[in-house]
Amino acid sequence: TIFTRLFGGGTARLVLTDPEDLTETGIDIEARLPGRRSQGLSLLSGGERSLTATALVFSLLKVSPTPFCVLDEVDAMLDEANVGRFRDLLRELSQTTQFVIVTHNRNTVQAADAIYGVTMGRDSASQVISLRLDELSKVVDSDE
Repeated sequence: TIFTRLFGGGTARLVLTDPEDLTETGIDIEARLPGRRSQGLSLLSGGERSLTATALVFSLLKVSPTPFCVLDEVDAMLDEANVGRFRDLLRELSQTTQFVIVTHNRNTVQAADAIYGVTMGRDSASQVISLRLDELSKVVDSDE
């Protein structure tokens, strides 16, 4: 499963908060991380919550791909190993879905085809810059 790939093991499931009243019930996420017992989302660390939520979104995209997905700093609380697994799945899912990701993480940027940045110009106005990584690698390779 996507959850298992992101965490290197474990399982997660969606649970109805009130199975007796299906018209008013909510949904909770229960996660069992590798080597731990099952617990609710609120008991997980920030990085674990972020990765669990990402697993849910990625699972939905795997079942029913959308043409476009925006993720805003979902990797902010992740350590290097988790960013690597996130990045690998991102590359895989980008075959069917285009992603726009807001990030400050250099490791996540490595999965990008293009980078867009906003900087302040000389006239103090915002300026958008872009860089296609495939073009950059051609320039770097030709310099060597």
